[in-house]
Amino acid sequence: EKEGVRWSWNLYPQSRLEGTRMVIPLGCLLTPLKEWASVPLLTYEPIRCKTCAAILNPFCEVDYRSKLWVCPFCTARNTFPQHYADISENNLPAELYSQYTTVEYKLGAVAPQFQGQQPMRTLAPPPIFVYVVDVCLPTEGETEALKDALTMSFNLLPENAQVAFITFGTTVQLHEIGNADCSKTWVFRGTKEVTTQQLVEFLSPGKPLNQQPLQQGQPETVPDLPDARRFIGTLSEIEFTLTSLVDDLQPDPWPVPPNHRPLRATGAAVSVAVALLESAYRGFGGRIMTFLAGPCTQGPGQTVSDDLGESLRLHNDLKADTAPYFAKSKRFYDFMVPRCVANGHTVDAFVGSLDQVGVAEMKSLIQGTGGVVLFGDSFTSNQFKGSFHKLFSTGKDGHLRMAFNAAMEVRTTPDWKVAGCIGPCVSRNKKSTSVSESELGIGGTCQWGMSAMDYNTTFALYFDTVGQQGQPLPRGGYRYMQVITRYQHPSGEYRLRATTLPHKISETVNPNDLAQAFDQEASAVLMARIAVFKADTEHLFDVLRWLDRHLIRLVAKFAEYQNNEPSTLRLNPAFALFPQFCYHLRRSEFLQVFNSSPDETANFRIMLDRQTCSNCVLMIQPTLHCYSMKGPPQAVLLDSQSVQPDVILLLDSFFEVCIHHGETIAAWRKAKYQDQPEYEYFRQLLEAPKTDAANIIKDRFPVPRLTDCDQRGSQARILLNKINPSTTHNTNGPQYGQQGGELMYTDDASLQTFMEHLKKLAVQN
Repeated sequence: EKEGVRWSWNLYPQSRLEGTRMVIPLGCLLTPLKEWASVPLLTYEPIRCKTCAAILNPFCEVDYRSKLWVCPFCTARNTFPQHYADISENNLPAELYSQYTTVEYKLGAVAPQFQGQQPMRTLAPPPIFVYVVDVCLPTEGETEALKDALTMSFNLLPENAQVAFITFGTTVQLHEIGNADCSKTWVFRGTKEVTTQQLVEFLSPGKPLNQQPLQQGQPETVPDLPDARRFIGTLSEIEFTLTSLVDDLQPDPWPVPPNHRPLRATGAAVSVAVALLESAYRGFGGRIMTFLAGPCTQGPGQTVSDDLGESLRLHNDLKADTAPYFAKSKRFYDFMVPRCVANGHTVDAFVGSLDQVGVAEMKSLIQGTGGVVLFGDSFTSNQFKGSFHKLFSTGKDGHLRMAFNAAMEVRTTPDWKVAGCIGPCVSRNKKSTSVSESELGIGGTCQWGMSAMDYNTTFALYFDTVGQQGQPLPRGGYRYMQVITRYQHPSGEYRLRATTLPHKISETVNPNDLAQAFDQEASAVLMARIAVFKADTEHLFDVLRWLDRHLIRLVAKFAEYQNNEPSTLRLNPAFALFPQFCYHLRRSEFLQVFNSSPDETANFRIMLDRQTCSNCVLMIQPTLHCYSMKGPPQAVLLDSQSVQPDVILLLDSFFEVCIHHGETIAAWRKAKYQDQPEYEYFRQLLEAPKTDAANIIKDRFPVPRLTDCDQRGSQARILLNKINPSTTHNTNGPQYGQQGGELMYTDDASLQTFMEHLKKLAVQN
């Protein structure tokens, strides 16, 4: 785990047949750029296998006398280059030390390609940030808050960052910021998409653009930049111009008739930003940061009409295919994804609106390019301000904690193959002997591209075993995987990180031995990502049935029981929590879309597909801590029995942090007992969860919503929506108001009922 890898099974059979009987697929959650102190930073080119291009690693067999090394992936014999002539058992390069299974190569301002032995090189400019700002803001306070956020971000960017500025409302305005003496704005119609060819012809007549797509292994061409420099400038040189431009921002002057929404050309503005970067910085890392205050009401990407009498699309509209703009708008953004990824550009969405803005339509563009979604009710909210500030946080080296224009490649030994990946990436369609015939997630390739990623971005990789029954185990009893991640560092350097890991092959199929190698948390997250991936294209009922079948088969295989006797079922402790995870996943906002807008559902699923294992587990099954006068704070069950009138509960569901005061505690607080010296202990009790909540918010990105509520208050629904309804109006539990937990009015099945049905189905013949 210290290297950013968690396996569903730390021990797995070799044969394909036995692998299918394991129920939960073999997979891992991989954080390619996880920060840890033991990663050596090497300043020379990696040594690659001449046959499969795998990188030298500690699991290679080395002949020191002959200066040869054997690749563990293809068994090819390779000679060391001349500068390794002094290698010996007592004089090893960093790549061969057993503790350095992950190494990083600092390649300077050069871009190595995955194919071919001679890397193609090209200069890398500093990171590029294109601001795409919505000026159809509802109030003056919103406008001022957004201006403050933009100005703050200028102070957090590196001085050599390249910046462009676009505003949009009824029309799209591309601001010429390279000339401080005379401000100039180029205006585009908001009803039409702007292609790269159209943009170049409009801005620079007579200068055609070569639109040949980038070919793998070919040098990246850098178009002529004189015209683009008028619109994209170095921050240190144009900061005064940018700040003045932001200070002078005014709401869209286009009049809005009564009972109408403002005309907002979000899709046209995004197309201008994509075309600008494609014409000026093709192949180099850049971020298109969109600030959205409402839905797109005209042109490409339209979400709803400007007539307030027409409501925004809901999940029922999408299910019934009655949303008039959704399919066309989604295709518009889908078409941009391969262009952006090929060019190394990502799209972010920063939302300051109570209304939907069209994130559901933009989901593929944001997720496919590795973009970030920050949701806030308003640009004035602390949640938005805190999240936006953390986006530009820097590491110990003083650089932004971002990576640009990245690509990740997986190599495996012949006894297993990669079936697919689920995460903020797109397929590069690269075939190799490491690619499985079956696909799970984004499959059919061994290489994935992502325009941007951070040091916590986590991908789910799935594998197939292809060995035959009775086949002898490889020497050592391990299979190997190597993940090669190339990315552009914010400093302008290109870096390559190689992680090589062994995975133990099981010599037995005894369920008790295999159970000890099961990681419940990693498996729950891997299954959740598959379920969410399916939910984008399949009916919810089918997804839940798929999840239930896998859970029943898993319990039937690894539990001890007598046939048709549910009371005899005993589940191995290694699987004890997994049914709970599945129960909460079935009820979560990732699958249950009731009471969520399409934009909110898209945001939830984007976050699940990119966060670390621990954060994803928190999303699936939140934590609940209890504060009372009976003792120190302690973790309690996520159950209605935990809701008592004399305690304070702290719920952490990753997206929200809720402080819930019991009825008695709330009455004492309203009576202001905490202000009296003799009740100092009560004041400390009230402050303890607030302090812990502040610590949670301080360390999390994006910043969660903080809610402070009382039992049976309107905001208490946030807690009640997450807990297990073990006491309801249909049970024979305590009556309303008694000391037996919160009585919940719901028809949802409790965890106890869920487990009873699971036992009955698992023990059937």
